[in-house]
Amino acid sequence: MTSPGGNDLVDWNLAVATAARVARPGPEVSRAEARAVVAELRRHAAASERHVRAFTGLDSGGADTPVLVVDRPGWARANVAGFRAVLTPLTDRMRERRASVPGGGALTAVGGKVTGVEVGMLLAFLSSRVLGQYETFAPPSPDLPAGDGGDTGAPPGRLLLVAPNIVQVERELDVHPHDFRLWVCLHEETHRTQFTAVPWLRDHLEGEIRSFVAEADMDPATLVERVRQAAQSLAGRPRDGENGDGGGNGVIDLVQTPTQRAILDRVTAVMSLLEGHADYVMDGVGPEVVPSVAEIREKFTQRRRTGAGRVDRLLRRALGMDAKLRQYRDGERFVRTAVERVGMDGFNRVWTSPNTLPTTEEISHPERWVARTHPGNA
Repeated sequence: MTSPGGNDLVDWNLAVATAARVARPGPEVSRAEARAVVAELRRHAAASERHVRAFTGLDSGGADTPVLVVDRPGWARANVAGFRAVLTPLTDRMRERRASVPGGGALTAVGGKVTGVEVGMLLAFLSSRVLGQYETFAPPSPDLPAGDGGDTGAPPGRLLLVAPNIVQVERELDVHPHDFRLWVCLHEETHRTQFTAVPWLRDHLEGEIRSFVAEADMDPATLVERVRQAAQSLAGRPRDGENGDGGGNGVIDLVQTPTQRAILDRVTAVMSLLEGHADYVMDGVGPEVVPSVAEIREKFTQRRRTGAGRVDRLLRRALGMDAKLRQYRDGERFVRTAVERVGMDGFNRVWTSPNTLPTTEEISHPERWVARTHPGNA
């Protein structure tokens, strides 16, 4: 694990403190209302597990991971723990490299503090928008509240439900709050089921990320500057020479080699599958257990389509993810088409091994995946 101080590429402690300081407050609720929301989300998460298992046929075999109902600073804190875990190989390499550079340690420490502030501001912005998230790589953390995913000895991974954001969106959409909370839990519980029922999936993704990191080859000072530029782009701040319209590739600028781009393509295909599967399950289970699911889906889709303001557009453009977002939308179509062709049991062959995962081309052309994995159905 990386050191807790300011000697890393990002001062994570400072990022957490910054996010907590500048995060916008959530909607106004009384203490009693807040307790009731938390309790209901926990009940819905437990009920969603049964619904998802029955609909998909995926069985986690009794494996369990914590459910965290968090506020906005809690979401930022949990995600920092995950970032630190994933980036450990990179920070270790940079630490070794900077030791041989005169003044390298001091330069990286200063850059880490600057980047820590900027990453913290980005986390504060995102913390007001995320409804839920399955955190794949974060181990149980003792710095989280007792009973909310602390060090319990559970398997890696945890389900986050951001209570103030769920309440805010259900109010904005003017939908039935109990139905909306269950609907959100169905989506996020599908992600938890994916990783607990398919134990090799986490290791596969982690291996891809580590291979991606292993390809990174730049000196610490350059990397710190690139991370700073990416954070500024994500925050909608133009770099020198840019016109402020979100030009440039932001985080994608960090992708340097053909090998990294190939890995990014594979990871994007997997994430398209996971997100599309979650949407398909959420809408498939919905009519049976969420009476107002049609209204919720219509209003939520409209919000997603028209609610993207300037900052959201800058964020997507800075990430270089506009084209990738189309693949995410293709994910639901891929799952739906595959299930129509070969049934749910046939679709579940996708979880057999990394070799049965769809490629980016197959995400866009589901019939090619069916032909490859089910020759008799081609």
